[in-house]
Amino acid sequence: MTLQDLLAGATARLEAAHLAYGHGTTNARDEAAWLVLWQLHLPLDGDLEEMAETPVSDEDALAVAELITRRIETRQPAAYLTHEAWLQGVPFYVDQRAIVPRSFIAELIADGGFDAWLGEHTTRVLDLCTGNGSLAVLAALAWPQVQVTGADLSTDALAVARINVDQHGLQDRITLIESDGLKACPGPWDLVLCNPPYVNAQSMDALPAEYRAEPALALAGGVDGMDFIRTLLQDLPSRLSPHGVLVLEIGNEREHFETAFPQLEAVWLSTSAGDDQVLLLTSESLSAMAQPPAPRP
Repeated sequence: MTLQDLLAGATARLEAAHLAYGHGTTNARDEAAWLVLWQLHLPLDGDLEEMAETPVSDEDALAVAELITRRIETRQPAAYLTHEAWLQGVPFYVDQRAIVPRSFIAELIADGGFDAWLGEHTTRVLDLCTGNGSLAVLAALAWPQVQVTGADLSTDALAVARINVDQHGLQDRITLIESDGLKACPGPWDLVLCNPPYVNAQSMDALPAEYRAEPALALAGGVDGMDFIRTLLQDLPSRLSPHGVLVLEIGNEREHFETAFPQLEAVWLSTSAGDDQVLLLTSESLSAMAQPPAPRP
C-alpha cells in the first residue's frame, strides 16, 4: 500500500461518517491528511504529491485505520487524539482540559494586523482566557521586548498552558495566573488579547459533538454570547494604560455585539474569515463608553 492509497481510504471513511470540522481543518481530505501524516511520523507540511508513492507497511496502515476509527467513533476533534495543534506554523500541546486553539488573533499577530496601535510603549501584554496558552506564546515570540501574562479561570486549562510555555522555553517571559475575568489582573496593560466564551445559547444548543467535546466554560457566552464581554468592557478601562488597546475575538456574534454596545466605536480587523470576527478597542473608546452621556443643552 502507498501513502496515496492510505490517504484516499481514510478520506472516504471520514466523508462517509459525516463528521464536523473546524479544529484545524475544514474538510475530510485535510483531516485525513493530518491524521495519516501524524500517525506515520511524516512532516505535517510535507508535499503530498511528492510523497504519494511512499510505501506504507501493513502495521502502519493498521495504526492509521485505528486512529481514523477513533476519530469517527468518539467524534472528538483530531487534536484531542494527537494531543497536537498548530497555529501559524507553531506546534502546541492540547488535550480535553482546554479548547483546541484556532483563534484568528493568531493570524493578526503573525501578519502585523494591529501593529499600527503598538509601539515602544507596548511592554505589558495580557492574554485573557488564555486556554492552552497559544496566543500568549505567539505574542512572546512575535514581540521579544514584551512580558506576557496568560490568565484563565480554569486551572485545568492553565495546566495545559504551562506545558506549552515550558515546551517553548518562555518561562521567563510568560506568567500564568488564575483569574476570573480581570479580577486578578490589575494591570495597567498595554495590550489585551482576548478570545473569550462568546457562543450564544441557541448556537450552543446546536453545536456538533466535536465542539461539545470541548470545555463548555470556554465556549458558552450566555443568551446573546455577550455575558463575559459585558463584564470585561466594564472592568477594562481602569486597567488599560493610556495607549492601551484590546483585541477581542467574537466569532460570528457581530450582530449581538453591536446590539449590546451600540455606542462603542470599534475597529474591525481583517482575517481569513472576513472583517467581522475580531475587533480592536482603544483605551479612549472604552473610556468614552464608560462615561455618562452629556446632558442636553
